[in-house]
Parts: sequence; structure tokens; C-alpha cells
Amino acid sequence: MSIWTILFAILLIAWIGGFTVFHVASGLIHLLLVFAVISLILHFVMGSRTA
Repeated sequence: MSIWTILFAILLIAWIGGFTVFHVASGLIHLLLVFAVISLILHFVMGSRTA
């Protein structure tokens, strides 16, 4: 697994947890979702590199 995929999963879980469990409705919790989507896009754009 790529680090971007792991980062996406962690940020998505944190966003869902923060939004549902803790009822945080501020705009800051949605930044986690934005960062998760950015990390997923970077994963697909960069692709898998062989070193």
C-alpha cells in the first residue's frame, strides 16, 4: 500500500469519526476530508514508482 492510500484512509476515518461521534460541525473538520481527497488524488497522479 502506498503512503497516500494509508493517509487517505486515516483522514477519512478521522473525518467520519469527528463528524458523527463528536458532532463537530465546524468547517475545520471538513478540512480533513479535503486533505483526504487530495492525498487520494496524489496517489493516482503519482502512481506507483519502482525504486
